[in-house]
This record gives sequence, structure tokens and C-alpha cells, in this order.
Amino acid sequence: MSRYTKDDIFRMVEEEDVEFIRLQFTDIFGTLKNIAITSSQLEKALDNKCMFDGSSVEGFVRIEESDMYLYPDYDTFEIFPWRPQQGKVARLICDVYTPDGKPFEGDPRWILKKTIKEANEMGYRFDVGPECEFFLFHTDDNGLPTTLSHEKAGYFDLGPNDLGENIRRDMVLTLEEMGFEIEASHHEVAPAQHEIDFKYDEVLKTADNIQTFKMTVKTIAKRHGLYATFMPKPKFGISGSGMHINMSLATEEGKNIFADENGKIGLSDNAYHFIAGIMKHARGMSAITNPLVNSYKRLVPGYEAPVYIAWSAKNRSPLIRIPASRGNGTRVELRNPDPTANPYLVLALCLAAGLDGIKNKIEVPESVDCNIYEMTPGERRAAGIENMPADLKEAVDCLVADEFLCSVLGEHITTKYVEAKMKEWENYTTRVSQWEIDEYLYKY
Repeated sequence: MSRYTKDDIFRMVEEEDVEFIRLQFTDIFGTLKNIAITSSQLEKALDNKCMFDGSSVEGFVRIEESDMYLYPDYDTFEIFPWRPQQGKVARLICDVYTPDGKPFEGDPRWILKKTIKEANEMGYRFDVGPECEFFLFHTDDNGLPTTLSHEKAGYFDLGPNDLGENIRRDMVLTLEEMGFEIEASHHEVAPAQHEIDFKYDEVLKTADNIQTFKMTVKTIAKRHGLYATFMPKPKFGISGSGMHINMSLATEEGKNIFADENGKIGLSDNAYHFIAGIMKHARGMSAITNPLVNSYKRLVPGYEAPVYIAWSAKNRSPLIRIPASRGNGTRVELRNPDPTANPYLVLALCLAAGLDGIKNKIEVPESVDCNIYEMTPGERRAAGIENMPADLKEAVDCLVADEFLCSVLGEHITTKYVEAKMKEWENYTTRVSQWEIDEYLYKY
């Protein structure tokens, strides 16, 4: 059921004095792009007649097939509260189509919509609530980001130690003005690290919300003279930033199918199969859930980030945790993704892998309720606990080897994504780092 019609948008643009509309879309690496139009071009945009050059967007298409069309999703119309109040600026999130009126197979939002359709055909709705972490750092004299902060606060600290308290409040109020329901915000474990959690929603809305959230957080930080970064591990020796994903499946009537009050820990068979599906594909998914060279600096023992493929309802060291709430609040939390990941692709793969588990009744291994970091390698082997990939190269190899995940992403995205990530890996491995200079130059 749509929230807005075309007439609603014309009316809001006129009543609210909107002069600029940003037509937003996301590339395969999760970067938000946009084309700005004035309100005089709104009718053309709402009739899906706004064209752009797809060859200029990395991972999209070649020059000889470059014309692409933006089809706005009317329900995503939102006015930016931080822009001028005369001649306001609004946005519409768009799907990307080819000139012959077909969805573009390199559009991540379409990949997610395709997977949602499969869940709907099975009678399910996929609800997701993300937990996005980020750092707030100073900028230098040129306005460029640094990794410097005066702040030394820790988990759940408050002012005056938490120097980001006022900025975080400003972010929360701005997000609420844009229709978010903010459930909690707090200081995270590391100095200058923060988390803002918004309420779960249907998966497409959540993916859109993650993109809007990141843009808003960065914008408000800049207004306070700071830089917000979602980079997973900007500093050595402290916790990195994750984006835990809380997931549940519901029937069309709204019944949570993961809940079973007669189950041993309140979980249904479908919940176990869903967990098993994600565990089966976890290594291949990591190239998408943890897409940077830097992502794997976060996935190391000792910093709360998961390294091993296991699940538990009791501790926080495994890949998958089952939070305590039961009944309609029953959910599965995937702990390895980080906020640089493309939310449309991550959530498409989470849903597809979970459905694969349900369809094929994949059996889940026993839960691991002790601290996995304290187990010996022999104990982990005996328990059948696999490691997550140790670096981006291993992750990409695992993705290529997982035919199921490649089929979900489609040939276009798989090929372009793998090419780009292998180039990123090669760039990284052939560079000489400051650590190598410090470690070797004086010795040899």
C-alpha cells in the first residue's frame, strides 16, 4: 500500500516551497549518488523520464550502453530539515531502469526487491533493525578528516566525558524530523565512537533508511565542525564499527515465524533453518557484508567482533546471537556486517541465505555457549567451528565459490564487484605501508 500518490508529491512540493529535488540511487558499492532537479522538472521525474549517464557510475555499464532512467519511489519523498526553509530541498529514492523499461540488473535496490518477492511468494515479510556505529573525528585546517579526537569516553558514558552528546542529540532530532523512530543512542566502547539505533521495519524501507541515516549523520557532524566516518577500523588497538543486523520473518497476518513458545529456547524450527542457511553461506557473504580491506582489521579476536561461524543465545562472541526477547520480538542478530556495506545487497543475501535454509530444511549445528575466543584451535575443530575469512581476498574467493550467492546477486553485479574488489586487494598488497618502513628499514 503506497504512502504517497503523484498528486500528493506535487501538493507537498508546492505547500512546503520545495525548489530542489534530489533523485537518489545507490551504486553496487553502496555509495549514494544523486541527480538534482528543480521543481519545474518534477513532472518529468515522476513520469520516469529522467535520464542519466550510467557509464559514469562505477560498476554500472559501458559507454556504449550508458543511457539509464531513474524511476522514483514516491513513498521515499522526504524534505531535508537541514537545508534552507525558503526554497527547501527534498529527495526521492529511485530505482534504475534501462531504456527498454526493464529493471537494470546492476541496481542493488532491484536485487533486494527481487529477493523480497521470493519471500512474499512464500508468505513471508522480512523485518530488519540495524545497529549502526560510527566515529566522530576532528578535521584539519583544510576541512579534511583526521583520526584525532579529544574525547576519552567509553561505553554508555555521558557528558561531560562524552563530548559528542550534543551532536548525537542533534542527529537524533534531525532523524526523527525525517520520520525515523529512534529507539536508543549512546556512546560506544571506543573513544569518539557512537551508536544510534532506529526501529526495525520492512526490509526495503530499512535499506533505504540505512542510506538516509548515513547521509544525515555525516551532514549533522559537518555542521558541528566534525567528520563522521563509518570506516570499520579507523584506529589500531580500539574497537571497530559494526552494523549488527536484527532479522525476523513474519506471516502476512504479522505472526513472527521465528517464535515458538514450546521450543527449547523459544525458537521455531524455521528459526533454526534460517540460522543454518546464514551459517552455510556466511563465508561467501562476507565479501558483501565486510567489503573493504579495512573491514578485516575489525574482525580480529579481542574486540567483540565475530571471527568464528557459530551461534548462541547466551554469549556475544559468535557470528549469530539470539537476543533475549521472545514472542513477537524473537529475532536473529548477525554481528559481522559493518556500515560500509551496501545495505541492499547485504539484506538481499541475508534473506536469500535464510530462505535457502528454510526451503531445504538445513540443520543447524549445536549452539556454542562458551567464549569461543578462549577455546583452543583443537576444541574449535572438534566443535566444527569454522573461521570467517581473514582478509578481503579470501572473502572474494569464498563469494566466487558460492554459486547460490552469485545467482542471487546476478552475473552483472558479481562480475563487476569481484573485479573491483580484486583490484582493491592488489592495490593494498603492493603498497609499502608506514608500518613496514618503521619495522624493517632500520633493521636491514
